[in-house]
Amino acid sequence: RFTGSAIRRNPDPNKHRTLKTMKTEEREHDGQLDFEEFVHYLQDHEKDLKLVFKSLDRKIAGQVNANDIVNSLRDLGVHISLQQAERVLQSMDKNGTMTVDWNEWKKSPTLQPAENVPEIILYWKHSTIFDVGENMMVPDEFTSEEHMTGMLWRHLVAGGGAGAISRTCTAPLDRLKVLMQVHGSHGNNMCIMSGLTQMIKEGGMRSLWRGNGINVIKIAPESALKFMAYEQIKRLMGSSQETLGITERFVAGSLAGVIAQSTIYPMEVLKTRLALRKTSQYKGISDCAKQILKGEGMTAFYKGYVPNMLGIIPYAGIDLAVYETLKNTWLQRYGRDNAYPGVFVLLACGTVSSTCGQLASYPLALVRTRMQAQAAVEGASQVSMTGLFKQIMKTEGPTGLYRGLTPNFLKVIPAVSISYVVYEHIKTTLGVQSR
Repeated sequence: RFTGSAIRRNPDPNKHRTLKTMKTEEREHDGQLDFEEFVHYLQDHEKDLKLVFKSLDRKIAGQVNANDIVNSLRDLGVHISLQQAERVLQSMDKNGTMTVDWNEWKKSPTLQPAENVPEIILYWKHSTIFDVGENMMVPDEFTSEEHMTGMLWRHLVAGGGAGAISRTCTAPLDRLKVLMQVHGSHGNNMCIMSGLTQMIKEGGMRSLWRGNGINVIKIAPESALKFMAYEQIKRLMGSSQETLGITERFVAGSLAGVIAQSTIYPMEVLKTRLALRKTSQYKGISDCAKQILKGEGMTAFYKGYVPNMLGIIPYAGIDLAVYETLKNTWLQRYGRDNAYPGVFVLLACGTVSSTCGQLASYPLALVRTRMQAQAAVEGASQVSMTGLFKQIMKTEGPTGLYRGLTPNFLKVIPAVSISYVVYEHIKTTLGVQSR
């Protein structure tokens, strides 16, 4: 019989992974591993090695070369150079042929293939963890283990809870952004302090959170719809891989975003109207919906729909591209021993990619908000998307397309930080264990 202390005396740097895997094979839970359980562990380990070898050996040549490694990792969204792949091969190649057959592969002492790629997926969650108020990111990938155990839904619940608290904490800045987008102009050069003062003077401290209720309520249906649509689109694309490549992820994520946004878009209009409302104008969310329906008709709930859908493409594309670039750069430089980047790196990557995505799509977001608010603003004419662009450029210049950008960016860092901390806390409460 083998005990945990015997395994811990093993000088192998990957011994903690071996110990963890062997613990899963221990059926009697007595802290000891008998011969039958040990043989079962070895068989499972060799089976995992064989599966990874076959996935790399696409030509069924019985050997793997550097190009096979580069191409397989590229399909998973991880880009390495041919020289890096050759260095990997050199650590396993015993006869100097720069190819590795099955016997060399299974005898490599440092190889732990069953967890390397899943760990990248496991630790580098992005859109599930970070909520900056705009749910336009490409959905995260989940490992097959998370799918089978149902852990992915616990991740989504944790992400939804984190988003609710994050949005509530940054709601005053979000409402200020909406006011500056709609009312800001050369004649009314609203700044952060004057805007906050104006809100408090008009409706008291509670008015800073107007529109936050519907903003929190829409998290659950939007996240669930987008994730389910993303999974269905992946199947329609015929992907049998655990993860898609970057291009496929962008296409599937953008389409999923369009489906989710199309379904919950009336809630976006309600959020804007409630954020702009005066004291006692509406009794609540349902009263606001009734008044809009009675006074403007059903079409009012889809004002600004086109610029909103168009905004998904630059936001999702740039956010994904920047995040993947930062992730791959870190993995190439520092990820040789561990796929976990640490809290600071995750927060930095999430903040930078979200900021870039918002910056690219901001003019479309501003036009969307103004179209949503047209009927609520006195003296505002009903203008189309292109007409509104021309009007802003003519009267305010290019800077007019970025009204409210300052409070929008001010909330990114606290929003990302709060959502991450709360996500980790809820995840632990729900029993989701990090490796």
